[in-house]
Amino acid sequence: MTGWMLLVVSIALVAILIFWPKQKKSKPMPVSWQQLLLQHLHFYRHLSEAEQKLFEKRVMDFLQYVQIHPVKTTLTDLDKILIASSAIIPIWGFPNWHYYNLKHILLYPNAFEEKTFQIEGMNRDVLGMVGTGTLNQMMILSQKALREGFMNEHSKSNTAIHEFVHLLDKADGATDGIPENLLEKPYILPWVQLMHQTIQEMQAGQSDINIYGATNPAEFLAVVSEYFFSQPHLLQQHHPQLYALLEKTFRQYPAQLLQTSDQ
Repeated sequence: MTGWMLLVVSIALVAILIFWPKQKKSKPMPVSWQQLLLQHLHFYRHLSEAEQKLFEKRVMDFLQYVQIHPVKTTLTDLDKILIASSAIIPIWGFPNWHYYNLKHILLYPNAFEEKTFQIEGMNRDVLGMVGTGTLNQMMILSQKALREGFMNEHSKSNTAIHEFVHLLDKADGATDGIPENLLEKPYILPWVQLMHQTIQEMQAGQSDINIYGATNPAEFLAVVSEYFFSQPHLLQQHHPQLYALLEKTFRQYPAQLLQTSDQ
């Protein structure tokens, strides 16, 4: 290697070391936040001590790369914990997953209007959404719905988990209810077939799944995922095939985890 080539390579290496983006080290979780997790997240309570430490780290990592912006409300530590936990729960079975398609979360006090995003006036019925177009890499959440999703442990609904599942669905390039980045290929066709069969049952009033999931395949995936994480034992009891495919999708076994921890 000639002298000038060696110089060019050396300069390039120095530039890489200086300008290459450095991953921020996550801060340790405050003890007060750990108490919030224990108080409000049954998912966290049923983890082993080692898994709880890992969950805490992943929550803190998430808060390093996603910014939460309160809009006409106050952002509390509880809100931060609940939002980050909603992000980690669906990807708990994927240790290296990173939400590359999310940078900002707007936290509204309550429901908002779908097109204008107004939080006052008529037609305010949206509790959460994943942005598109100019709002790409952004999520909007209702603070009230966020908290209610964790406060009622008998509910099958969780708005924040619903929206993060939309992001997982969107990660393969299409928000179509088929999480190709998560579900192995042999299970994709069975999933599609079972999804359409279940939607027909929902439309006929023969299912306990929230009818909003029958809107389209993307909403079906998000709604049944809420059910899967909120009331896994009921989903397993009432919809065993659906539950089994969601286990394979998320690589998690929440009903089994609940049974084991309760023994």
